[in-house]
Amino acid sequence: MTRTSAAVLLLFVCAGLSTAIGQAPAFSRMDVVELEWVASPQISPGGSRIVYVRRGMDVMTDRRTGALWLMEADGSGHVKLTDRTSAESSPRWSPDGSKLAFLSRSETHGTEVYVHWLAEGRTARITNLENAPRGLSWSPTGTHLAFSAKVSAPEPQFVTPPDPPEGADWAAPPRVETRLNHEQDGVGVLDYGYDQLFVVPATGGTARQVTTGDVHHDGRPAWTADGDALIVSANRHDNWERERRNTELYRVSLTNGSIAPLTDRFGPDHTPRVSPNGERVAYLGYDDAVQTYQLTHLYVMDADGSDARRVEMGLNRSVDDIAWAPDGDGLYLQYEDEGTTTLGHTTLQGDTTVVVTQLGGTSIGRPYGGGHFSVASTGRLALNHTTPQHPAELVVARRGGPTRQVTALNADLLDRRTLGAVDEIRYSSSKDGRTLHGWVVTPPNYTPDRRYPLLVEIHGGPISNYGDRFSAEIQLYAAAGYVVFYPNARGSTSYGEAFGNLLYNDFSGGEYQDIIDGVDRLIDDGIVAPDSLYGTGGSAGGTSAAWITGKTDRFRAAAVQKPVTNWISKTLAADNYYGYAEYRYPGQPWENPMEYWDVSPVSLLGSMSTPTVVIVGGDDLRTPPWQAKQLYNGLKLRGVEAAYVEIPGASHGISYRPSQLITKVDHVLGWFDRYRQ
Repeated sequence: MTRTSAAVLLLFVCAGLSTAIGQAPAFSRMDVVELEWVASPQISPGGSRIVYVRRGMDVMTDRRTGALWLMEADGSGHVKLTDRTSAESSPRWSPDGSKLAFLSRSETHGTEVYVHWLAEGRTARITNLENAPRGLSWSPTGTHLAFSAKVSAPEPQFVTPPDPPEGADWAAPPRVETRLNHEQDGVGVLDYGYDQLFVVPATGGTARQVTTGDVHHDGRPAWTADGDALIVSANRHDNWERERRNTELYRVSLTNGSIAPLTDRFGPDHTPRVSPNGERVAYLGYDDAVQTYQLTHLYVMDADGSDARRVEMGLNRSVDDIAWAPDGDGLYLQYEDEGTTTLGHTTLQGDTTVVVTQLGGTSIGRPYGGGHFSVASTGRLALNHTTPQHPAELVVARRGGPTRQVTALNADLLDRRTLGAVDEIRYSSSKDGRTLHGWVVTPPNYTPDRRYPLLVEIHGGPISNYGDRFSAEIQLYAAAGYVVFYPNARGSTSYGEAFGNLLYNDFSGGEYQDIIDGVDRLIDDGIVAPDSLYGTGGSAGGTSAAWITGKTDRFRAAAVQKPVTNWISKTLAADNYYGYAEYRYPGQPWENPMEYWDVSPVSLLGSMSTPTVVIVGGDDLRTPPWQAKQLYNGLKLRGVEAAYVEIPGASHGISYRPSQLITKVDHVLGWFDRYRQ
C-alpha cells in the first residue's frame, strides 16, 4: 500500500490547533450533525468574490440545511449573504457582478426565484410560480433570468363518477396512471405535467412561458450572445417517452417562439455552454451504443448547429461538467479519474492538462464524488475540495498557478478528532490479471503488530465509484475498531469505458472475485484476521453483499442495505423499471427470464448461511422494501440468522436525514458486534 498524497499544495488561511495523535477522541456518531461542507461555489465575473451554499445538519429539525455565504476571493469578508432562514440554493452571478439570483424554499411560498442586490444589501422574491423552478440562467444584459419549471396537466380519467350526496363521506377517487415514467424515488408519484422554459425580468414580474408541448425541456438553458434565444436540452421526438436518453439541443427563439434542433443523433446531448464571443456552443453527450456504461464526451459546434465535432482528448473518461475558458480557445472540464474527481483544461484541439484534483466532498455519508467549480473572466477558479480528512472546503485556483484553501468549516471539529488513516491499495485480479484499485482505512491509533477485523464496504451504482474523499460512515466504522476496505471493482466508473462495461450481462460475476481478491491481499499482508470478515454495501453494493453470502461462508456477518434481490420483480416494479432491458440485460424479463434470475441473489438462497441484517428505507421506490423482504424471508425459511430493519420515511438515499445516517451505521455495527471476535 502507498499513502494517498494530495495532488496540489494547499495554503491554509486558518490552521486549527493541532492535537497530538492518540490524545484526541475518534470521530463519533453525534459528530455527524456538526459537519459542514461547501456546495455550488460561484465566483463573480471579475473574480473578486465568491458565493457558495454552506450546507450542514440541524440536530433539532433532523434536516440538512443550506444557506448562501459570501466572501472575498482571498478569504476575507466571510459573511452570510442574506438574513433569510429558509433553504437557499443554486446561486448565479449577474454578468456585471452586481446581483445574485438564487432559489429559496419557504413554507408560505414553496421554492421561488430571488435576487440579491450586492451594493444595496437588499433581497427580493421575483417569481410567484405554480411549481419549483430549476436551472437559473442570466441573460447577457443581466435584465432577465431563464429557468425551467413544470407546467401542470390534468390527470387522466376514464369515467365520470357520480356526485356524492351532500354531507356524504365517500372514499377518495382512484389514481389513474397512463405514463411510462410515473413515480420517482424521493418524490413519490409524479405530478402530471411537463417541464417548460420560462423567462422573467430580473426586477420581478410575470414569468413568461416560452416553450409548449407534451414534452420535457429540462436542464439549465444557455442564452445566445444576442439574448434573442435560449439553447436547451430536450427530447421532442415522437417516441420520447421510450427513447428517454435521446435528447437534442434546441434553439428556442424568444422573439417568435420557434424551436429549431441544433443536434440530431441517437443519444443524449446536454449541458450547452455558449463561448465568450457567442460563436460556438460546447456540449456533452454520446452516441448511444445501448450498453451499461458509456463515456460522455465533449463536443463543440458553431452557434447555428453546424460543424459539430467531438474534441478528441484521449482521456477515456466521462466528462461531467464544462465551462469555457475566458479566451474562448479552450474549456475547463470535470471528470473522475481512478476514484478522484479532477478539474482539467483542454484546448479545442484536445490538448488536455490537469488543473486541480480531489474536487468533491459533498456526499458526506459515503465516499462518492460530487464536485463543483466555476470560472471567472480573469481565469480565476473556485471549487470545492475534499480529502479523506475533511468534507468539501472552498478552494481558489488558477491554471498553472497556486491553489489556496480559503475556508476551514470543519477545523473546529475535525482538528480535535483522530480520524482513521486512508491508504490506497492496488492489487491483481485472479480472474484476468487486471490491476484493481481500492482504499484501506485503519482505525484511529492503529498498531501494525495486530490483526484487525475487516469491514468491506461496497459502493452502489454499480456504475459509480468510491474515492479518496471524506466519508462519515467509513470513519465511524474505523472508529469502531474495524479496518475498512472499499474497492472499485470491475464495473466502476473512472477507469475507462471497457472497465465500466465488464458487468454488462455479468452483474455480480467478476465483481465478486475482485472483492475477494482484495480481501485476500489484506489477509496476506497481515493487516486483518482471516476469521473476522464482515461485509456491507448499499443499493448495487447491497446486491453484491448479498451475492457474496451466497458464494462464500467466509464472512462472519453481513449487512445488506437497500438491495436488489430479485431482478425480475425489481425490473418490473421499481421507479426506474423501464431502464434495464438491453442496457443492463438482453431483452425484457419475460423474454430472457433466466438472464435476470441467474444474477439475482435470491437464486443463491440455498447456499446462504451467513448471519445477515437487511436494511431498507420504508419509502424506497428504487429498491422497494419488498426486495429486501424477499431475502429476509428466504433466510428465515432456511433457518439462517437474520434481521430486517426498515427505516421509516426513508427513500433510497436512506440516510439523508442526520438521524437516519446515524441509525443506519448503528444497525450495521450493532449486527456485526453480535458476531465479532
